[in-house]
Amino acid sequence: MSWSPEFQRVNRADGGVEVRLGHPVVDRYLEFLAARCRPNTVLAAGFDLKVFFSLFSVEPSAVTTADVLAFITAQRASGDDTVVRLVDGESGLSARTIQRRLSSLSSMFSFLIVRGDVDQNPVPRGLSTRRSRDRGQRGVPLIRTPRTLPRVAEPGEVDALLAACRRWRDRAMIEAMVLGGLRRCEVLGLRLQDLDGARRQVFIVEGKGGHQRQIPISARFFATVGDYLRAERPTDSKTDRLFVVLKGRRRGRPLSDEGLKQVFKSVRYRSGVRRVTCHELRHTCFTRLREAGMELEALQAQAGHRSLDTTRLYIHLANGWLAEEYDKASALIDADMFLAAADGIGK
Repeated sequence: MSWSPEFQRVNRADGGVEVRLGHPVVDRYLEFLAARCRPNTVLAAGFDLKVFFSLFSVEPSAVTTADVLAFITAQRASGDDTVVRLVDGESGLSARTIQRRLSSLSSMFSFLIVRGDVDQNPVPRGLSTRRSRDRGQRGVPLIRTPRTLPRVAEPGEVDALLAACRRWRDRAMIEAMVLGGLRRCEVLGLRLQDLDGARRQVFIVEGKGGHQRQIPISARFFATVGDYLRAERPTDSKTDRLFVVLKGRRRGRPLSDEGLKQVFKSVRYRSGVRRVTCHELRHTCFTRLREAGMELEALQAQAGHRSLDTTRLYIHLANGWLAEEYDKASALIDADMFLAAADGIGK
């Protein structure tokens, strides 16, 4: 039996989201996912499964490992010349995107195994090699994802973005990213009661993975928020969300993700800065903090990273810090070589 997935999204009253593709087994998994994951995770998984079952319109129980390997080949050999990978300049989907889609597919089959709908997961963990068979190790991964360094905005680009803001609200949102390192969803999730101006701290109640944290942020941000609250935010707004729509039929209601994207797109266009993204402003914040000498553990707490390995990325981005450490070590090496040469001359 074949079927054609149809992506349907339903926004729940509690802020969650339901995604359906039109197959009872797949929809049951997405319903399970919606009960334990953030809305963006559910949307991404739903879209990934739609892509797979659009190419292989078979029952989930009929999916084979050969189908999965053919899916990898089809995704990697995308014929869309308008899609260009920034990592290597080639066309087609990036390795990270393909890996995410495989992860979504594998997670669904793990759920179906627990339910008893299927006996095994057709998504292999990796390709076996002689060494991995002999030693019981994992083997070669299906997709190799390069560890690339994210782009960091230059000071002039940040200044241009802030100067192009026409509203205090827009400036405050950008400052939250570049001064506090907040994610886009964390900016939208800020509530009035989450701001502690006396201690210059904000409480992140809707962090990635549902993890909360309290972090400091520059006084500049609080000054801008004060101007926004006094001059722009509608006094009759009934929501406790900090950032709201300022005009139109949705005036006074919480600003949506699409609304923030449009605001940032307009600011970027007026500033003349073309390639900076919201997440790059977050990377910029942590890179500058690391360059200023902030310890990795403190940076980890500020960023809300679960693992310190993720935070170590900013060691490589902080070029000033790396150059300073290299100069110290190089000076010691040069001194040792000089003493050794002088000792040889005297003999």
